[in-house]
Amino acid sequence: MSNNTNNFQLRVFYEDTDAGGIVYHANYLKFFERARTEWLRELGFQQTDFLEQKLGLVVRRVEMDNIASAKLDDLLTITSSISRLKRASLVFKQEIINEQQQVLCRAEVQVACVNLTISRPCAIPQAILGAFERVS
Repeated sequence: MSNNTNNFQLRVFYEDTDAGGIVYHANYLKFFERARTEWLRELGFQQTDFLEQKLGLVVRRVEMDNIASAKLDDLLTITSSISRLKRASLVFKQEIINEQQQVLCRAEVQVACVNLTISRPCAIPQAILGAFERVS
């Protein structure tokens, strides 16, 4: 893993699949979310840190390309990198890759920092912004 790319692994469980053992497409969004959350944790920040400050990192836009299907019991790697960083938002590029190194899904996810009290965009706290700058 390079300094600017994070890798997160997860196993596909029965609950992630449809009746045919194929991952339901909306679950890829959950996998991407888990990977971003765990990357934040590795950088020293937890979602509860944001909530205590009445802040949220909310998804504003997603562009997702489903290429192939993940299946029950697959071990997946979700790669994440930051492709654009602004004062109040950032864009993640993410991929889901199977054990055969096949890219199954790609996404570009724009996340905005929001003041939850007034439901308005706001600046990303400097400590968090600095951590993002170091890995982007």
